[in-house]
Amino acid sequence: MHSNKNNLQVLHEDNHIIIINKRAGDIVQGDKTGDKPLSDVVKEYIKEKYDKPGNVFLGTVHRLDRPTSGIVIFARTSKALERLNKMLREKQFKKTYWAVVKGHLTKEQQTLTNFLKKNPKNNKSKAFDSEIDGSKKAILHYQVVKKLDRYSLLEIDLETGRHHQIRCQLANIGFPIKGDLKYGFPRSNKNASIHLHARKISFLHPVQKEEITITAPTPLNDPIWQACN
Repeated sequence: MHSNKNNLQVLHEDNHIIIINKRAGDIVQGDKTGDKPLSDVVKEYIKEKYDKPGNVFLGTVHRLDRPTSGIVIFARTSKALERLNKMLREKQFKKTYWAVVKGHLTKEQQTLTNFLKKNPKNNKSKAFDSEIDGSKKAILHYQVVKKLDRYSLLEIDLETGRHHQIRCQLANIGFPIKGDLKYGFPRSNKNASIHLHARKISFLHPVQKEEITITAPTPLNDPIWQACN
């Protein structure tokens, strides 16, 4: 892994894909804020590194919420993008997240199943116990990895990928993610991040067909994350 002047943490790079460890606060794709998205930074990095003339192709495979850190995969060719999109639809990625939540959970491990409904007005999801109109089924599995004084570190395996799924489902059982004001944590983090990190991903390379497993280091200079490692 290496960083460069764009402050990019590149976790894996080949002719077909590039995997970045996103910092909390970076947006993956352009939005109405007009802030420079990670996709543009990665394009500049590729253009400079390989001295490419003209436009650089870069396909966004999936997103991470702005306040979240961790693994983001981009495709460097249209062939890779097409295959990765298909793999995503067919749930061929195994994704693991780390979350630091308030307090200590009674159950060391648990599967949470809810029906989430997104409210576009406040960009927030609400969890229901049974299906309601416009809701989508959401399933995650968590286990407690470490107990800190006032927090717990959870490792989360997602079975579905819904809007704000982890944030919403954990808040729903009374354990909001540290810094996540939107879902009921009492205080924000100084840098507006939340303690949710896309930690690990395993999948079959879209072109070379070998198994790839990538682990993203937790954010530096953060005493809570450091205590988790």
